[in-house]
Amino acid sequence: MAAASGSGAPSAVEALRLRRILCSRLYLDDVPSSKAPVVYSPAYDFSFNGIEKQHPFDSAKWGRVRSFLEDAGLLQSDRIVEPLEASEDDLLVVHSESYLNSLKSSEKVARIVEVPAVALLPNLLVQQKLIYPFRKQVGGSVLSAKLALERGWAINIGGGFHHCSAEEGGGFCAYADISLCIHFAFIRLNISRVMIIDLDAHQGNGHEKDFGSDGRVYILDMYNSGIYPFDHVAKKYIDQKVELDSGTKTEDYLENLDKALKVAKGRFKPQLIVYNAGTDILDGDPLGRLKVSPEGVAIRDEKVFGFAKDQNIPLLMLTSGGYTKSSARVIADSIINLSKKNLIDTVISGEKSPWIVAGSYPGLVSGM
Repeated sequence: MAAASGSGAPSAVEALRLRRILCSRLYLDDVPSSKAPVVYSPAYDFSFNGIEKQHPFDSAKWGRVRSFLEDAGLLQSDRIVEPLEASEDDLLVVHSESYLNSLKSSEKVARIVEVPAVALLPNLLVQQKLIYPFRKQVGGSVLSAKLALERGWAINIGGGFHHCSAEEGGGFCAYADISLCIHFAFIRLNISRVMIIDLDAHQGNGHEKDFGSDGRVYILDMYNSGIYPFDHVAKKYIDQKVELDSGTKTEDYLENLDKALKVAKGRFKPQLIVYNAGTDILDGDPLGRLKVSPEGVAIRDEKVFGFAKDQNIPLLMLTSGGYTKSSARVIADSIINLSKKNLIDTVISGEKSPWIVAGSYPGLVSGM
């Protein structure tokens, strides 16, 4: 974030960012208590005449998670909160105009999503089939932070584009939704301390670059050090780095997580946790190359939600990466497990979680 001027007044850049955040429509005012703090839109899913199959990412993962939760009786379709699409003004809160303009090149988008055939398509089609779903998921991440402060927890069945920074996308990440949701929270929720717990198998180099010099954001990143993105510059900005070897198994993974959470608890007291819960840690994931079982993923999520609950800290979960067809089932099963363990309230009720005390944080009573 740009520094304020010496007079104490915000810089022109900061003033413009503030105005954009305050004018944004992404923080829906009319989310009734009957709605669960679960955010999703059918527009999240990609369908691109089969071209999306050229990347191992399951482009229908988000919709399948929703279906699994509905089939389990945990989530009714009319209880889901649908976000708005992030506008250009919303995206300019973090991104530069030059970066956003670069996405008008199909070749640029093809490099970001790692599907060369996209470069050959008209950009209007690319905008409709790829960029629009990304922008909807960004809207979901921003809105989910508000719901987390109001309800104690929130889940965006999408988002977690942790390889994208203000000036550069990559690794199937076109927008910096994590950075955006945090900047919105600083202003609209009146908080000043956020912890990112990034447990995707890949290093979260995007948000690390964006918040590298910002003491308000504490980053715990546990990832496979032997895979993409090998971003040594961004590594310097990680407050708490846990590097794993390819092939790390469930028991060792969870032991490392326990140690990391214990250290984080003693170092930083956040007002919001942004949890990037990638399922590419699963055994068999072609890109994550770790060997964590589905049960291990559920225990991992249980530990992070328990970490937040024990300290009365609102938590926002993003589903991030996962490159096997089993990812959707594993995400849904983990959410079901969180409900069974009373780490989230029964999703169908949409009621405020009992582990957040009303008035603990300014955003809980703001009504924004």
